Amino acid sequence: MSLLHVEALDAGYGDLEVLSDVHLRVDDGEYVTVVGPNGAGKSTAMKAIVGLATCFDGSITFRGNDITGLPPEAVVHEGIGYVPQTNNVFPTLTVEENLTIGAYPLETVPEARMEAVYDRFPALAGRRDEPAGALSGGQQQMLAMGCALMLDPGVLLLDEPSAGLAPDLVDEMFDRIDEINDAGTTVLMVEQNATESLRRCDRGYVLANGQNRYEDDGDALIADDAVREQFLGG
Repeated sequence: MSLLHVEALDAGYGDLEVLSDVHLRVDDGEYVTVVGPNGAGKSTAMKAIVGLATCFDGSITFRGNDITGLPPEAVVHEGIGYVPQTNNVFPTLTVEENLTIGAYPLETVPEARMEAVYDRFPALAGRRDEPAGALSGGQQQMLAMGCALMLDPGVLLLDEPSAGLAPDLVDEMFDRIDEINDAGTTVLMVEQNATESLRRCDRGYVLANGQNRYEDDGDALIADDAVREQFLGG
C-alpha cells in the first residue's frame, strides 16, 4: 500500500476546476517530484492534499486513511508536513520562535528535534535569536523546512523550494532535500527546475493542463524524447 495515494482527483478553488482525474503515488521512503509548465496544476495538487484547495471528486489517502477534504490542521495531525512556496516563515519572529511554532501541536517542544534541525541546517544555528526576516532567501527556505520537520512528518511536501533563489544556492537547496530524504523522510516535491529535480528523485510525474501526462523514474523521464521536447526545453 502506498504511503500517500491521490486517486482520480478533481480539485480547484471555488467553482474553478484546475485538476482533472489526477493520480499520484508516493511510497514510504521515496523522493517523488511533480513537474510541468506554469499553470499545470502542480501547486494545486499539493494544496488539495493539505486541505488548501477544494476536492470536487476522487480521493486522497495517507497511511490508508482517507484525508480527502480535511482542513489543514487535521492534515498536519495526520503526519503530513507542508512547506508553501511563499510566506512560509514569520519574519518578525526569531528563528527559534519559528521552529517552536512548527511544533505547535505538541504539548512540549522537543528540544532534541530542534537541535536536529540545527544540525541539518548549520546556517540557522548561529542565528537562532535573529528575526527570520533578516535571513537570506535560502536560509528562510531552510527554516521553513525545519519548521515542518519539527513534527517528524511521515511525508514532507515541498512547493517550489528553489523558487527565487540565486543560481548558486539552488544546488545547495537540492542537496539539503537529498539529505532529508536519505535520513528517512519521504518527500513529495513540486519544482520549476524540472531537469535537476528529476535527476535527483526516485520517480517523477509530469502534469499539463491539470492532468497527468507522464510518469516514470526520474532518469527515464529525462531520457524520454517527448518529455525533453515538450517540458524540459529539448
